[in-house]
Amino acid sequence: MTDQPFLQIHTLTSYPASLLNRDDVGFAKRIPFGGATRVRVSSQCLKRHWRRAQGPHALSSIDLGEGPVAMSVRSRVTFQQLVRDRMVDEGVDSALAVAATEELMKLVLGESAKAKEKKKSKGAEAEEADDSCKTSQLTVLGRPEVDFLFAEAMAIAQGAEEAGGKDLAKKVQAAAKARFDRERQKNLKGLRMGAGLDAALFGRMVTSDMLARTDAAIHVAHAFTVHEEMTESDFFSAVDDLEQERDDSAMGSGHIGSAELTTGLYYGYVAVDLPLLVSNLHGVERKDWTEHRGPLAAEVIRRIIRLIATVSPGAKLGSTAPHSYAQLVLLERGAEQPRSLANAFLKPVRPDREGDIVGGTYTALGKHLEDLEQMFGPGPERRFAGMGPVEALAPALGQEQRGNLDEVAGWAASAAAEG
Repeated sequence: MTDQPFLQIHTLTSYPASLLNRDDVGFAKRIPFGGATRVRVSSQCLKRHWRRAQGPHALSSIDLGEGPVAMSVRSRVTFQQLVRDRMVDEGVDSALAVAATEELMKLVLGESAKAKEKKKSKGAEAEEADDSCKTSQLTVLGRPEVDFLFAEAMAIAQGAEEAGGKDLAKKVQAAAKARFDRERQKNLKGLRMGAGLDAALFGRMVTSDMLARTDAAIHVAHAFTVHEEMTESDFFSAVDDLEQERDDSAMGSGHIGSAELTTGLYYGYVAVDLPLLVSNLHGVERKDWTEHRGPLAAEVIRRIIRLIATVSPGAKLGSTAPHSYAQLVLLERGAEQPRSLANAFLKPVRPDREGDIVGGTYTALGKHLEDLEQMFGPGPERRFAGMGPVEALAPALGQEQRGNLDEVAGWAASAAAEG
């Protein structure tokens, strides 16, 4: 099979009255594009829902016979709950557990100027127990890394206990220095998928020299409406049941307010760097990716396509039930740099006389694909699954390229399977 290192996933998904992703003042996120304001959903919002999705296609439930794959832990209290508290549960003295964990954090993450200043102005004894071992910023650590660091903290605590003496801080510092040598630092950095599956997919930025930075193998664009924004202010009230029971003539309103609701057909775009994905999953050089393709990468591709097509942002679940599946999933495999099809909608799509917007969207997409091939030559291989007037795509996509979602996802995954 010819190597096709890039996979592109294009989707169209329609949502009725909803508020999928809000800005800092509670309104729908927006973006100007093509001279018109569009409603959008941020890539951060989309990725979080795909990462945390449950069910038969969840990333966290991938199991190829060795148990579920490890995921990441994203929190400020990872060291506190999964190292310090776990040490105490294992019988380590609380003060020693705190000292060992904080020393380990300093070695692995470095000590910020803010943390140093805090130590000067406030003694360790004065610090609230629940505040110790928190990081100032959210950290992304994989379960394998957390388990490794817990074992190191336990060994540091044991070394400090065996050293004797009264100065706890000095004993812990000496034990950590003796224990956490260059070899162990290499072991931490070299853990297979140490940062977790979701970090292997969506990346991890770290400032520590001891943790492996992970570049994102899956690039996610902000989804946006193919048409101009369509919004309405929704007035609502909450009835005070007891007040209304007390006085029948009372209106019984305990609260009134308003919220913005939007409707739209959203274009979504995801690009997958298959060599980097295989490299992140297996800890191999990017250039050697074809030798390490296999069932794990293929299963990740199958599942991520399913999640993109079926998992919705979960805002305002109780009042809008924003659960929609994709209207169209178009997949492309090729060797050239990926490119979005967003410019198909640079001119906002308008409903036809019958109010249909899907047909016009398909026509605009098909025309853009034709224009791309006329200018740049034959494009990547394609497969698609779609509903509605897909005949509008016929000039660019023949019916032989059409299948159901499982079929086209399997076709895409074959590029990551064993060669």
